[in-house]
Amino acid sequence: MDRVQTVIAGAGVIGLAIARHLARRGHEVLVLEAENAIGQHTSSRNSGVIHAGIYYEHASEQQRLCLEGKAMLYDYCATRHVGYARCGKLTVAPSRDQVAALQALTAHGIANGVDDLVMISPAELAAREPEIAGAGAMWSPSSGIVDAPELMNSLLGEAESAGAMLALAAPLCGVRSVPDGLRLEIGDTGGTRIACTNLINAAGLGAWDIARGVIGRDAGSVPARNWAKGSYFALTGKSPFSALIYPMPPAGSLGVHSVPDLGGGTRFGPDLEHVDRVDYGVDATKLPEFEAAIRRFWPGLPADALRPDGAGIRPRIGDAGGTKRAFVFQGPKTHGIAGLWQLFGFESPGLTACLAIARHVGRLVEN
Repeated sequence: MDRVQTVIAGAGVIGLAIARHLARRGHEVLVLEAENAIGQHTSSRNSGVIHAGIYYEHASEQQRLCLEGKAMLYDYCATRHVGYARCGKLTVAPSRDQVAALQALTAHGIANGVDDLVMISPAELAAREPEIAGAGAMWSPSSGIVDAPELMNSLLGEAESAGAMLALAAPLCGVRSVPDGLRLEIGDTGGTRIACTNLINAAGLGAWDIARGVIGRDAGSVPARNWAKGSYFALTGKSPFSALIYPMPPAGSLGVHSVPDLGGGTRFGPDLEHVDRVDYGVDATKLPEFEAAIRRFWPGLPADALRPDGAGIRPRIGDAGGTKRAFVFQGPKTHGIAGLWQLFGFESPGLTACLAIARHVGRLVEN
């Protein structure tokens, strides 16, 4: 039976970043991807935003990794010629009764280490973005956007250059703990078998299925799963905005926001819908809800200017009624299986923090 030092389940942006990090540190790495191409789920079906680190719970791993990852990602994109733009973000209070909440959010972000945040007046908002209406806004100059597929291709290229291997259409269908590590069954029939010392479960939406297959369906260490679907509508024609435009965040979400892309287009989304199966279709009947949400900060949205433009699913932990979001890293001290490392709940800011997450997981494995 073939043996590999470290196997990573999942070739999304986080799995690929981990593969690159470990391979460059001398690990023998194999990445298993169930799909026929990399990054087919959460990694390529999101807003592509580089987050500043404003919203997350103070002193949480999300907050720390977002700040570290933001700096690492901007440097990586600049030195590897991966498409990105430090376009900045405006979070808009549409009415006076929301200004105090926006001021509190600004203070929270500054306490989190985002020290470039500033509140701006309605006049300053109008000067920056004439189409936006609001009683004030928070300006975040370190927010931006990144070409996620281009980033993943770059990470894969550097991982492979360091010796990592990628197997596509290779679902991990069985794992067994043995005295010298783990035995893996790969493929729809489990016909391919290999042994490994370390298994890193970075499978995103599929992380729960792998975890329950290893630990057992009733394992108490596996957190509750909550898939949060978000749909997007695209704007026909040229965008009137130069920055990301966000509303005041509702509970459990960042709200329907405006996201420019590097080609000059603009999308609005995502909304929030709790689901129990993978379905990336966009319900066109949501259009009036999107238009109403957008007109709270852009009253001049033209009629018939939006069209459905895809959806993504965020792999959250907890139940559908919960609002707490967190990154969960689980190692042998949690579940008792030597060599098994599991990642749950890696939604936003997972893309922003991918390089910092990879470094953190590398330290966990090597220690």
